[in-house]
Parts: sequence; structure tokens; C-alpha cells
Amino acid sequence: MSARPWHGSWPRGLPLSLDYPPVPVFKFLESSAKKYPDQDAIIFQVGEGATTFAELWEKAQRFATALARFGVGKGDVVAIQLPNSPPFAIAYYGTLLTGATFTPCNPLLSAPELEHQLIDSGAETLVALDMFVATAVAVRERTRVKRLIVTGIPEILPPFAPIDVSAWGPEAYSFQALVAGTPPEPPAVSIDPGRDVAHLAYTGGTTGVSKGVVLTHRMVVTNSLQFSHWCTGGRPVLREDGLLYIEDRPDDRDGEGSPKDAGGKWEYPVTPGHGKALIVVPWFHAMGTIGYLNFPVYTGATMVVHPRFDAGAYLGDIARHQAGVFGGAPPLFQAMLNHPDMAGKDLSCVRLVASGAAPLPVELLSAMQSRLPNGILMEAYGLTEATMGATANPASRSGTRKAGSVGIPIFDTEVKIVDAEDASREMPVGELGEVAIKGPQVMVGYFHRPEETAAVLRDGWLLTGDIGRMDEDGYVFVVERKKDMLIYNGYNVYPRELEEILFTHPAVANCTVIGKPDPAVGEFPKAFIVLKPGAITSAQEIMAFVAAQVTPYKKVREIEFLDEIPVSQAGKALKRELREREKRKSETA
Repeated sequence: MSARPWHGSWPRGLPLSLDYPPVPVFKFLESSAKKYPDQDAIIFQVGEGATTFAELWEKAQRFATALARFGVGKGDVVAIQLPNSPPFAIAYYGTLLTGATFTPCNPLLSAPELEHQLIDSGAETLVALDMFVATAVAVRERTRVKRLIVTGIPEILPPFAPIDVSAWGPEAYSFQALVAGTPPEPPAVSIDPGRDVAHLAYTGGTTGVSKGVVLTHRMVVTNSLQFSHWCTGGRPVLREDGLLYIEDRPDDRDGEGSPKDAGGKWEYPVTPGHGKALIVVPWFHAMGTIGYLNFPVYTGATMVVHPRFDAGAYLGDIARHQAGVFGGAPPLFQAMLNHPDMAGKDLSCVRLVASGAAPLPVELLSAMQSRLPNGILMEAYGLTEATMGATANPASRSGTRKAGSVGIPIFDTEVKIVDAEDASREMPVGELGEVAIKGPQVMVGYFHRPEETAAVLRDGWLLTGDIGRMDEDGYVFVVERKKDMLIYNGYNVYPRELEEILFTHPAVANCTVIGKPDPAVGEFPKAFIVLKPGAITSAQEIMAFVAAQVTPYKKVREIEFLDEIPVSQAGKALKRELREREKRKSETA
């Protein structure tokens, strides 16, 4: 790669490019299971049950064998609708072992949302949690789902008792019973990492219709390795024994990845085969699967897994487990800072905190960094269409991290800023435009949507829909979104989807939805509504109407009734004007 402006800001000791071994995604778990067999891979926060790398690999093979006996293999899609838990990891790697494709589903999807994803993906197998399986049962007959594999707390915690699945119709199976009753003997499957699809990850669109992002094994492996080595140093090597190793780390004193002494004399915060990472970012989210499952599995870290975020429990586990790594979206950090336990917690064990999914306010970054005497707070940027990530501030101790920036392009990735109306024209340094990304982690395209694919993929460049600038050192600053989208607690919410639902309400004549800034959650959906003449309703009634049709994080949380919605000469709602109005109101409140 020829010189780029960000090469002058490159983290010390890292190569500009990596060689990405042509292996399937499950090679991460297979390698760590054989290198660190007796080390805990997962400590589940609920009940404190532990699963070693060897046990996780064996159970993944058992699950793969069970799927294969059902006839699941290459070309099939397995939907996983679970919270963070050992069964999720087992099902994820087990699915990929069969050659099938993984499609992640948020457990809180509404019935229409789940039905759309199951139909669009063509999934014939659904792995779900008993607490949420009623939604799947309700839509099952309208999809291609042949079998439900269900788990629950009794199966996740000792004594690991299979749950009763008889109430959920034909071909419903206990996850625990399948894993316990099947040998770890999956059939050998030939996987072409460059062609075979590993992930079919769904992301919302400005039209409100979720689209499947097609990601091959090579893309998932590549992005996992890019971020792993960004934080670990060294390079990936596939040795003659068929396992992945991390070599040439600047921190290694003996070539075996030994941690530095208690004085903290380290350059890269993650040491292979050592340490614990606190995990709460959902594995059904792109950031979760790549950054908080494949990354720690590959580097041999013990994952302390939380199925949901509780600031007190999270802070307690950082100290109790001496976790060196954690991360998430900005609202997680705000909740931690607001918690009464924060002031008294010793966070000196923390080496790395990663922030993503939404812009990190500079004040929040500074407040969080002040609580990390030995840690680095690394803000990064990406999107599902880039597998997970494309830029990051250096994770190295000596690296330069610019407040307000999402960092520089990572290994083998290029970023340019183009005219938001004419993508063929690159913007000068420092000027705003649309962020475009090129790299080996960029998606194949949208599943069965060639027109939408062509709209965002131009000559290998992914047009992100985000507006930003790049400075003279190659640091990217994302300032707003071209697409009409807001981010609530790290989740993308598309106003168009909510507007379409609002327009179906019998009292609504006109409406528009914006993201209202909120320090606790980032932004939340606020609707401006014009009622039909003579219509009588309330904000609470309309919000309940919307809530019944969407995932909880998408709910409209505030409504303002207007006589008319301001529009441009072209008849488009002036959302910027409404946002500015909300900003002024918050500043004078």
C-alpha cells in the first residue's frame, strides 16, 4: 500500500498490512481450545458457571453434529435469537462448523420484525430462549422454520437440566438435551473462506426495511484479526499444526506472550492467553460478534459474560475479576459514571476500554479516562456493512488518540471523504463529506437486493451514509449522519420506520420523527404529529400504539403535537430545523 496520511500516525511496532490466513471462522475457537484447553473461556455472570476453551470447543462440535443430523449444512441458514450466554457461543461456532450461515436475531424483536428476518434469510432452524420463544411460535407457520431449538436458565446453570419443550409444537428440541446427547463428531465440511457465507447480519435501512448484509468467512476472519492485532500487536500466523498463533509481538519477552510486570510496562493492552474481558455488548450485534466474541476467543482471554447491563454488577465484576478489557456504546459509560459505586471502585486493573456504535462526547471521554489510571480509552468506528469496524484510535500506549476522532483506518483499510452528492469527487483535507471505506472487510452486498447494493458499493468503495472529515494526520471525525438515523443506547433507530407506523394510526394526519439528544442514551425518538381534524387522542395512546409494533429500543419516547410540520420548498420535513429547536430548548432548560 502506498503512503497514506495516517501512516505517519501508525501505532509503533505494527506492520502496515497483515496476512490473513484462509481459514473458516471456527478456527479461532479450535486454536484456542488446543492452545489453552484448561483456561476458562466463559464465566457466566448469572450463577458464575465456567466453561473452559476445551469444553466450549467440544460442545460446539456436539451442536454441529446435532445440526448435521437434522440435515443442516452449506447453503442453510441458522437463526440465533439468544442473549449473551454459553449457548450462544456454542450455537454460533457449531453452526459455522456445519458450513451453514449464522443470522443473529435480537431476542426483543417484535413479531413482524422477526417474521421479516426469518422469511428474508430463509432460515429453517431457530435457536431461541424460552423467555422469548412465544414470538417465534406465533410467526413460525408463515416462515420456512422447520425446527426450534430452545434453551433456558435451567440449561445454562448447574445442574444443567433440559427444559420441557412440548408446548412449542412439532420439532421443538431442548438445546441442552441435543448437546448432551450427541457425540462431538461433526462431518468434515469443505469451506471456501472467500466464497462461503458465514454471517447474514441484518441492519435497518432508511426505508425501514431490514436488509441482510452478506459476509464471507474471510471477511469475518479478516475484521476479527484486524481489531485483535490492533490491540495485541504482532501478526497472525497459521502454523503447520493447523492452528492460529500470534507472532512478533513488541511486548513479548520470551516469545510466549508473557504479560509485563506489575509496573505496567506494556505497549499493547491485550496479552495472548492472559487476562479477562468483561462482556456485555450483545453478541447478536456486529460489534459484539466480532469485537467481543471472536476477538477474545482468538486471543485466549477469559470472557466474563453479562446477559444484560447493570451498572452496579458491571462495576463490581471489573474489580472482582480484575478485568483488563471492557467496552460498549457511550451510554454504558455514562451509566457507570452516574452510579454511586463508581467513585469508590479501583479500576487500576483496566488496560483497554473500547467505545463504538455511537459518537463518544468529548466530555464523557475525558470523565471516563480520568477514572482509568492505567488504561486506554479507544474510540472506533464501523458499521455492519464493513463486518464491524474500519477505523480506530491507536490502542498502543505510545499512540496518539485525538479526542472527538474515531481514529485512523486500520490494517489494509482505506478511507476517503467524498462529496455527499457526487461520490466521484473527493473532498479536500478538513472538509466535510460522506465517509467512504475500502478494505477486505467490506461486505459482498445486501442479500438479494442488487439495487440497494449498487447504491452503496461503488468501485469497491462503501458509501457509509455518515458525514465526516479527515485531518492532515489521517484521523477521521464523524460529525453527523447523511442517512436519517438516530442511535439509541448503541442501537440504530430509523425514523422512517416509525413514521410509517405512525401514519397508520387513525388520528394522525402528518408526522415526522427525529433523534432528541439525551446524555443517558445518546438520542431517543421524538415524534412531531399533526392530528386529523376532530381527532381526539393522547401522546400516551400513540406511543403505546407504536410500542406494540417495534422492538423496545425503537419506541417513540416523546410526542409533540403541532398545527403543521415545517417543510422545505420541495415538501420535505425540515428535520434539521426541528433538531435545532430541540437543541435550543435543552440549552435553555
